[in-house]
Amino acid sequence: MRILISLFLCFFSVAAAAQSTEEFVRAQLADPVLDGAWWGGLAQYADGTKQEIFAVNADTRLTPASTLKLLTTAAALETFGPHHRFQTRLYASARPDEKGVLKGDLYVRGGGDPTLGSTRVTGAKDWQTVASRWAQSVKKAGITRVEGNLYADVSAFEGPSIAPKVNWENIGNYYAAPVSPLCFNDNSFKIYFKPQPFGGKETEIARTDPEIELLELKNFVKTDAKNKCDNAYVYGAPRQYEMEIYGTIPTNFTGFSIQAALPDPALFALQALHNALRQEGIAVGGRPQTLDQAPDYTPMTLLHTEQSPELKDIIVIVNKRSFNLYAEMLLRQLALQAGRKGSVQNGLDELQKFLRKNKIASASDAVLYDGSGLARDNMLSPRTLVNTLLFMTQSPYFSYYYQSLATPDDRGDLLLLRYFLKSKHQVQDVRVKGGTIDGVKTVAGYVQDEKGNLIAFALMANNLASKNEKILRIHENIIKKLLTHPAP
Repeated sequence: MRILISLFLCFFSVAAAAQSTEEFVRAQLADPVLDGAWWGGLAQYADGTKQEIFAVNADTRLTPASTLKLLTTAAALETFGPHHRFQTRLYASARPDEKGVLKGDLYVRGGGDPTLGSTRVTGAKDWQTVASRWAQSVKKAGITRVEGNLYADVSAFEGPSIAPKVNWENIGNYYAAPVSPLCFNDNSFKIYFKPQPFGGKETEIARTDPEIELLELKNFVKTDAKNKCDNAYVYGAPRQYEMEIYGTIPTNFTGFSIQAALPDPALFALQALHNALRQEGIAVGGRPQTLDQAPDYTPMTLLHTEQSPELKDIIVIVNKRSFNLYAEMLLRQLALQAGRKGSVQNGLDELQKFLRKNKIASASDAVLYDGSGLARDNMLSPRTLVNTLLFMTQSPYFSYYYQSLATPDDRGDLLLLRYFLKSKHQVQDVRVKGGTIDGVKTVAGYVQDEKGNLIAFALMANNLASKNEKILRIHENIIKKLLTHPAP
């Protein structure tokens, strides 16, 4: 009898604790910042019981913003493994003659490496170094002159290079850069403005870095003495070299820069190779061109293979830095691995297969249009996010996944929990992926309760009427509550 009473009291205390946490969550949701908005959330223990701590609209489909990257990176890790590297290959169509003349062409075969020519990921080399290594490999092969053309083989991908549902305002900016089998320098460039210390004045462009051949920038940006944020937007479609810039930048005495999307990353990579060959004293008779149909590489000579950093290091940038380009590239890599063309739709098909195969979500639970969360039309339920997080706790690659998420003091993930440290909670007991687009604030990840037990959670706010950051404080409060949740 005493044992039964003890078990009853234990069960009752667990139920009461769970109820009090849910009551706390619902009280937080009474804040006026959520008037007229939609909110859904779920928290579950990441153990065999998967016990729910609270559930509010947990099966309602909501826009996830960048928390969608949790699905893309999970699928990539499970598909490729953490130590996978992507490859880019350089070929010569023939061997040089006795004078070192290549009576043929050079081909750069894009393999979908998102990091090529970037320094964001540990171990990656900048674009100048990559181009120089390609040129040196040509020289090492005894080639002193290339009579033919330089070709970029971009046949691995097909279809739109930007997901169709991405807003026009985003296209042209670095965070919506077009994908390419031959990425280069994160498919972006910087635009530098001349110093302008007075507000309300027209700005002047000083330069771009790197310089882009044929680029024409029409600048309509003004300075704003009251706003210290970058509110300038670049408008330009893929392969369009005439771009327009609108908005405001802060007043300053030293100059200011913004980042824009490269119109054609593969072509820029070839132009960099062309310049590097010239520096090595190798002349090129033809011109840089891109190819949508792959040539026959069987009779060609492989001159160089450029390898990416390991996937585990790439997903750190995807999740901690919420880098859209890498997420979109990984989505298309899922399609390539399945033997399909690397289109956004084929990648989404493979991601949906991953979700269904592992019982994470049905087709109706996840309505997806991209791999990064940039499109407002994406829809996920909080349960789908939590199911993904729970699934990954059972993966042999969980440690890599967990470490790719930000802690509250990490400056990379938009400082979503920027006041978290003030309450002196253990920041290492929290790992998060945040999401922000207009009207949307989301956060999902892991928390350890007071006994160190792991909890997976997702908090999603949609249709917010203002940019009031009070919703971030509400999400912080819920996460802090989970930290102090009594262990079952």
